[in-house]
Amino acid sequence: MAPARVTMEVGNDGVAIITMINPPVNALAIPIISGLQETFGEATRRDDVKAIVLTGKGGRFSGGFDINVFQQVHMTGDALLMPDVSVELVVNVIEDSKKPVVAAVEGLALGGGLELALGCHARIAAPKTQLGLPELTLGIIPGFGGTQRLPRLVGLSKGVEMMLLSKSIMSEEGRKLGLIDAIVASEELLKVSRQWALDIAAMHKPWIRSLHKTDKIGSLSEAREVLKIARQQAKKTAPNMPQHQVCLDVIEEGIIHGGYSGVLKEAKAFKELVLSDTSKALVHVFFAQRAASKVPNVTDIGLKPRGVKKVAVIGGGLMGSGIATALILSNIYVVLKEINSEYLLKGIKTIEANVQGLVARGKLTEDKANKALTMLKGVLDYSEFKNVDMVIEAVIESIPLKQKIFSELEKACSPHCILATNTSTVDLNIIGAKTSSQDRIIGAHFFSPAHVMPLLEIVRTEKTSAQTILDLMTVGKIIKKVSVVVGNCTGFAVNRAFFPYSQSANFLVNLGVDVFRIDSVIRSFGFPIGPFELLDVAGYGVAAATRVVFAEAFPDRTFTNPLVDLLLKSGRNGKKNGKGLYIFEKGSKPRPDPSVLPIIEESRRLTNVMPGGKPISITDREILEMILFPVMNESCRVLEEEIVVRASDLDIASVLGMSFPNYRGGIVFWADAVGAKHIYTSLKKWSQTYGNFFKPSKFLEERAMKGIPLSAPVVSSSSTSRSRL
Repeated sequence: MAPARVTMEVGNDGVAIITMINPPVNALAIPIISGLQETFGEATRRDDVKAIVLTGKGGRFSGGFDINVFQQVHMTGDALLMPDVSVELVVNVIEDSKKPVVAAVEGLALGGGLELALGCHARIAAPKTQLGLPELTLGIIPGFGGTQRLPRLVGLSKGVEMMLLSKSIMSEEGRKLGLIDAIVASEELLKVSRQWALDIAAMHKPWIRSLHKTDKIGSLSEAREVLKIARQQAKKTAPNMPQHQVCLDVIEEGIIHGGYSGVLKEAKAFKELVLSDTSKALVHVFFAQRAASKVPNVTDIGLKPRGVKKVAVIGGGLMGSGIATALILSNIYVVLKEINSEYLLKGIKTIEANVQGLVARGKLTEDKANKALTMLKGVLDYSEFKNVDMVIEAVIESIPLKQKIFSELEKACSPHCILATNTSTVDLNIIGAKTSSQDRIIGAHFFSPAHVMPLLEIVRTEKTSAQTILDLMTVGKIIKKVSVVVGNCTGFAVNRAFFPYSQSANFLVNLGVDVFRIDSVIRSFGFPIGPFELLDVAGYGVAAATRVVFAEAFPDRTFTNPLVDLLLKSGRNGKKNGKGLYIFEKGSKPRPDPSVLPIIEESRRLTNVMPGGKPISITDREILEMILFPVMNESCRVLEEEIVVRASDLDIASVLGMSFPNYRGGIVFWADAVGAKHIYTSLKKWSQTYGNFFKPSKFLEERAMKGIPLSAPVVSSSSTSRSRL
């Protein structure tokens, strides 16, 4: 790959075209930054240059600052690795240039890329160019002057919204807002930009330094009101993330003391935030997602994915209908099979409701919705299965039923058809035991609701072929899922690691801790809902079924208690019938039901784990640790058994599959921040008081004693692992 570089060509018209070249998105790597400094310096000095146009090669302006530099800063702790772009380049070289500079923007201008364009004296864009400042998603703020210039060009409210929500806009909206000066066809972009730059030089068009504009900020009192509302909103939506409030502070500095003062404060705050725990965690999640797509002996052996154009889904229940929805929305034909007309019609109606729900929320146009629904066909037998490329079985967790279906599929489908199961817990070797096609049996574990949740856990057995894995990974990409390839065991990676989550919460309740306090602590940590509200929402049937599976697989570390059975016995069934531990009423948030307390007391009496029969005294931090440390303990076993290719796969899977807060970096990253020693000593203490449920794993003990990070690669005793055979 050619090195990142900046080129300059001076035309006969006296316009210097400065081009950033760093495929695929012209990221602002260090050589690009220094190259811009040099070429702008040269263009400024040359007498034959009257004006400058800045652009990017390959139909893209720039996707922003090179995120690899953030990773280097986090590894070294050295913020000096960050170049001074804001003042030295954008203010001194571009905005204060003695020659007019026009940005010719195409494809995308995001983050630092847009900030370079904001420093130019005009911006000409091609149609449908994406513009935005998404830096807050990485735990930082725009650091090249964006906090100051964007509000001055689009207005304070819109600028704040774009930054705080990391919301990009298209060039057409940018034109209406004043961010873009003109939109021209791609093939005319450079020609128009050149002329625009010459017109500025000849005083025929305004020479605008956006840092000094104030007409769109409003009065000081109006600006303060906008920022006050934004602060309150950010406190609700991002309570544990510092970058939102810092961003607003920096914007306010510029409004009160002027744009340049704001730029200086922004640069200082940017460097501080780059070293924050939040930024380290969010950058880690970014790279973890990228790493998950690289699977040894699958993606690196020169295989080409086979096209999957038609998929059969067996079972039109909640999961089957969600999977079918995800497929048809991405132009993959779906044959939905059910056992009778009533169930089939119900499944099709659910899919239609899923699609219309996306239309109602503005996520899908009516035309696209109608087209998607034409990709769906319902059937009651296997006659349509002979020409499908893949089958995804999504029936109830019944082993005999799944085995029967897979035996039938072997006869009904072509010998190249991929045979996938959406089981969330059952061992794939058991499901495929009665077939001879085990090289094409694979797990396609979606998370509910399947058309919304972004994770696809791809489960391989020792016999699954690399081609089958690659093909399913490709389908995952087409339907916009993040695929994580894992090994085969009870619960696979995510459900296996998190099976102690609800059990720990139940343990605490039976030790006398308030149910609703536990949920509140978990929400404060950053999960969207607590374990007991989740229990109500997911349904007691799911909890009862998975409890049995894990109790059989891991009897030495399972906590059984009667709470769910007692709730069902009292006529409660969570969200399903509106009454569980919470009361569910249409149009309002679930609210705690105090009348459930006698049922909880009965569970405590039957379980009889309270020391001396009295409720334990416990801090909020201890509640959090007693719930999440057992999860990390089981995660250590997942790592030791090499169920995942790398620790970061478990991080991204915990974030996307279990809604573990992304700004804490995922379960293993967070545990390393807490420290293996503290997790080990805490679990050991609790195991001595409360028994084996809390007993530390050998892997955790070894890492804690030797001071090795939990995320450090496992030194495998064999040449293969269950996730990368």
